[in-house]
Amino acid sequence: MDFGPSGVILLRLLLAAGLGGVVGLERELRRKPAGLRTSMFICLGSALFTFLSGEIARRFGDPSGTRIVSNLIPGIGFLGAGAILRERGSVTGLTTAATIFVLAGVGMAVGAGVIMIAVVTTAVTLFVLIPLGWLEDRLSLKQRLLTFRLTTPDVQEAMSRLQPVLEEMKILMQHFQALPVNGSSVLEFEAEVSHAQQMRLTSRLMGFGWKYEVFPARPHE
Repeated sequence: MDFGPSGVILLRLLLAAGLGGVVGLERELRRKPAGLRTSMFICLGSALFTFLSGEIARRFGDPSGTRIVSNLIPGIGFLGAGAILRERGSVTGLTTAATIFVLAGVGMAVGAGVIMIAVVTTAVTLFVLIPLGWLEDRLSLKQRLLTFRLTTPDVQEAMSRLQPVLEEMKILMQHFQALPVNGSSVLEFEAEVSHAQQMRLTSRLMGFGWKYEVFPARPHE
C-alpha cells in the first residue's frame, strides 16, 4: 500500500511517539521524571526535526540544513541535565538523563527512516530498565533515600525498640521528627537503604504492630 510522502512521515511520527511512549510508561510506573508524555514528546520532536532537516536540504539544495539535527544534541543534553539532582552528597536522575538521550536517538532514527535500529534500540533500553533494574534491586547494588513513617502510642518505647534494629542493620537515621497526631505519635525519619535492607526493616517494624508507611524521600529546601 502506497501511503505517499505525507503518509510516510505521519507513520514515522506515530511510530516515534509509540516507541517513546513504551519507554515513558516504564518511567511513569516507577514514578521517575520524564514519564509517558515527556518521553513521547522527546521521540516525536526528534523524529520531526530529523525529517525536516533532510527535507529542507532536499528542497532548497542546502546541505547546511542538516545542522538542525546536529543542534538537537545540545538541546537534549540541556533537557537531560534538568533531570539530574544533587541532594545531600548523592546524585540522582542520571538514569533518567541517559534515557532521555537515548530516546532522542530513537526519534532521530525513526525520522531518518532507519526503523529497525530504532526498534532494536528501544527493546535494548527496556531490557536495561526493567530486567537489569530488577536484578540491581535484588542484588542490593543500589541504595535509595526513603522516608519511613511509624504511628505509635508511645514515642519513648518506639525509639528504644527502633534504635537497636537500625544499628543491627547498619542503617543511619536522618531528619528524624516526632509529631503528636490524634492521641498517638508519628515518628518520621529518612534513611538510605538497599532493597534487601528495606525488606528486612519492613518485616521487623511490622512485627512490632505499628502502623508503617514508606515512600521516596522528598527534596529538602
